[in-house]
Amino acid sequence: MMGWTLGRYFFFRYVAITAWFFLGIAALIFLIDFTELAGRTARLPGFTYAIALTISALRAPMLTLQMVPFVGLFSAMAMLVSLNRKYELVIARSAGISAWQFLLPACIGALAFGVLAVGVMNPLAAYGLSRSETIESDLRSGYSNEVTAAAVPWLRQKTSEGDTIIGARAILSQGLEMADASFFQFDGDGNIVTRKDARHAYLRDGYWELQDVTVLDANGSVSRKDNDRIATDLKPEFVQDRLAQPETIPFYDLPGKIAVARSFGAKANAFAMQFDSLLALPFLLVAMTLIAATVSMRFARMGQSGTMILGGIVAGFLLYVVSVLVKAFGVAGLVPPVVAAWFPVVVAMFFGVTFLLYKEDG
Repeated sequence: MMGWTLGRYFFFRYVAITAWFFLGIAALIFLIDFTELAGRTARLPGFTYAIALTISALRAPMLTLQMVPFVGLFSAMAMLVSLNRKYELVIARSAGISAWQFLLPACIGALAFGVLAVGVMNPLAAYGLSRSETIESDLRSGYSNEVTAAAVPWLRQKTSEGDTIIGARAILSQGLEMADASFFQFDGDGNIVTRKDARHAYLRDGYWELQDVTVLDANGSVSRKDNDRIATDLKPEFVQDRLAQPETIPFYDLPGKIAVARSFGAKANAFAMQFDSLLALPFLLVAMTLIAATVSMRFARMGQSGTMILGGIVAGFLLYVVSVLVKAFGVAGLVPPVVAAWFPVVVAMFFGVTFLLYKEDG
């Protein structure tokens, strides 16, 4: 059996390499995002580099969180390759220690890294992303029609006052606030009677609160109002299910959002997919560690490390593509979200365990 000292050495070796990879990728993401953001917004009135730095700093945790599976893969590969090059794995195996034993500390480290990413980093990243969208929306407000997030869907509501079609440049505050929103009100014959453009629109209990409003009547007259209201029967849970980005909702709040949305008849597939994906993330990192072992555990002669590393990168990339593809099916409702979230994890684990069984016990 592997002793406590050696196991602790492998564990802290994995932790140190993971920390360096994580910090390096986070810094790289921050620099790339800041450069791209500054290029897009430098000409907007009110732009300063301090604002751009703040937006990128708030957005970096969420972008880095999306790279966590690759951090786990590269960390495990780097750990095993370094141990191989220093003949530490050769000595460990010659002492009768199996691959299962010296991979256990790395798998425990990967599981702990995933738990920290979901339980600590995700809530901070969700808040940062939501806050960065608000700051960027204020910067763009009135000067740009570019949609900064995914394509914003249009809503159609029916009330006693008639139908209203609602659209906006950006969705903020988890779907309960709109920036540069447009409201098209129709009469019973389907003709547009009023268009209201608001700098900000907030969903309240039974109405939309509009601020800094420009009103265009059917006869072409234009007027301005500081505040206005439009009646609505839309519930916040329905609007959040339709408009909110799941990434802006912390992990701990997702179960409640899903339950409430489904109680109003909404499917909440996007929220459920986000929750199940985060729940499966620690085990996905363990699967990435097993995949890294399939290409990095064998002793490499001079010049063979590059081929092994390339093989690991290709395997990790394929797993990531499959995860994204199945996740899209889960969001669309073609596959149950729990199945879409756990299918890539189970397949990757079976692949890694089968390979290790074949090499160790076959």
